[in-house]
Amino acid sequence: MPASGVSAEALAARLSALGLPVRMEEHDLHTTVEAEVPESLDAELWREALEVVADADRFGLLATSLNDRTLWAVVRKVVPTTGDVGGPSHQR
Repeated sequence: MPASGVSAEALAARLSALGLPVRMEEHDLHTTVEAEVPESLDAELWREALEVVADADRFGLLATSLNDRTLWAVVRKVVPTTGDVGGPSHQR
């Protein structure tokens, strides 16, 4: 789990619970969670959405001139230490 102690799945579930359409993308070292933010989102839901992504390792907002807004968050994946590379069944 990342240093923040939160998982990408948990972030996605919390954003989805706020009624935001969410998508996730897996990468080698991190997972990206993106949520489309409608123009009509009220201030309280904005606050809640920002509280959710604040738990991520990085977050931001991508806004275009076409009024598209995407709230994004990045959660780093744990990289095993040298001694744990083989996993729990690896014999030493």
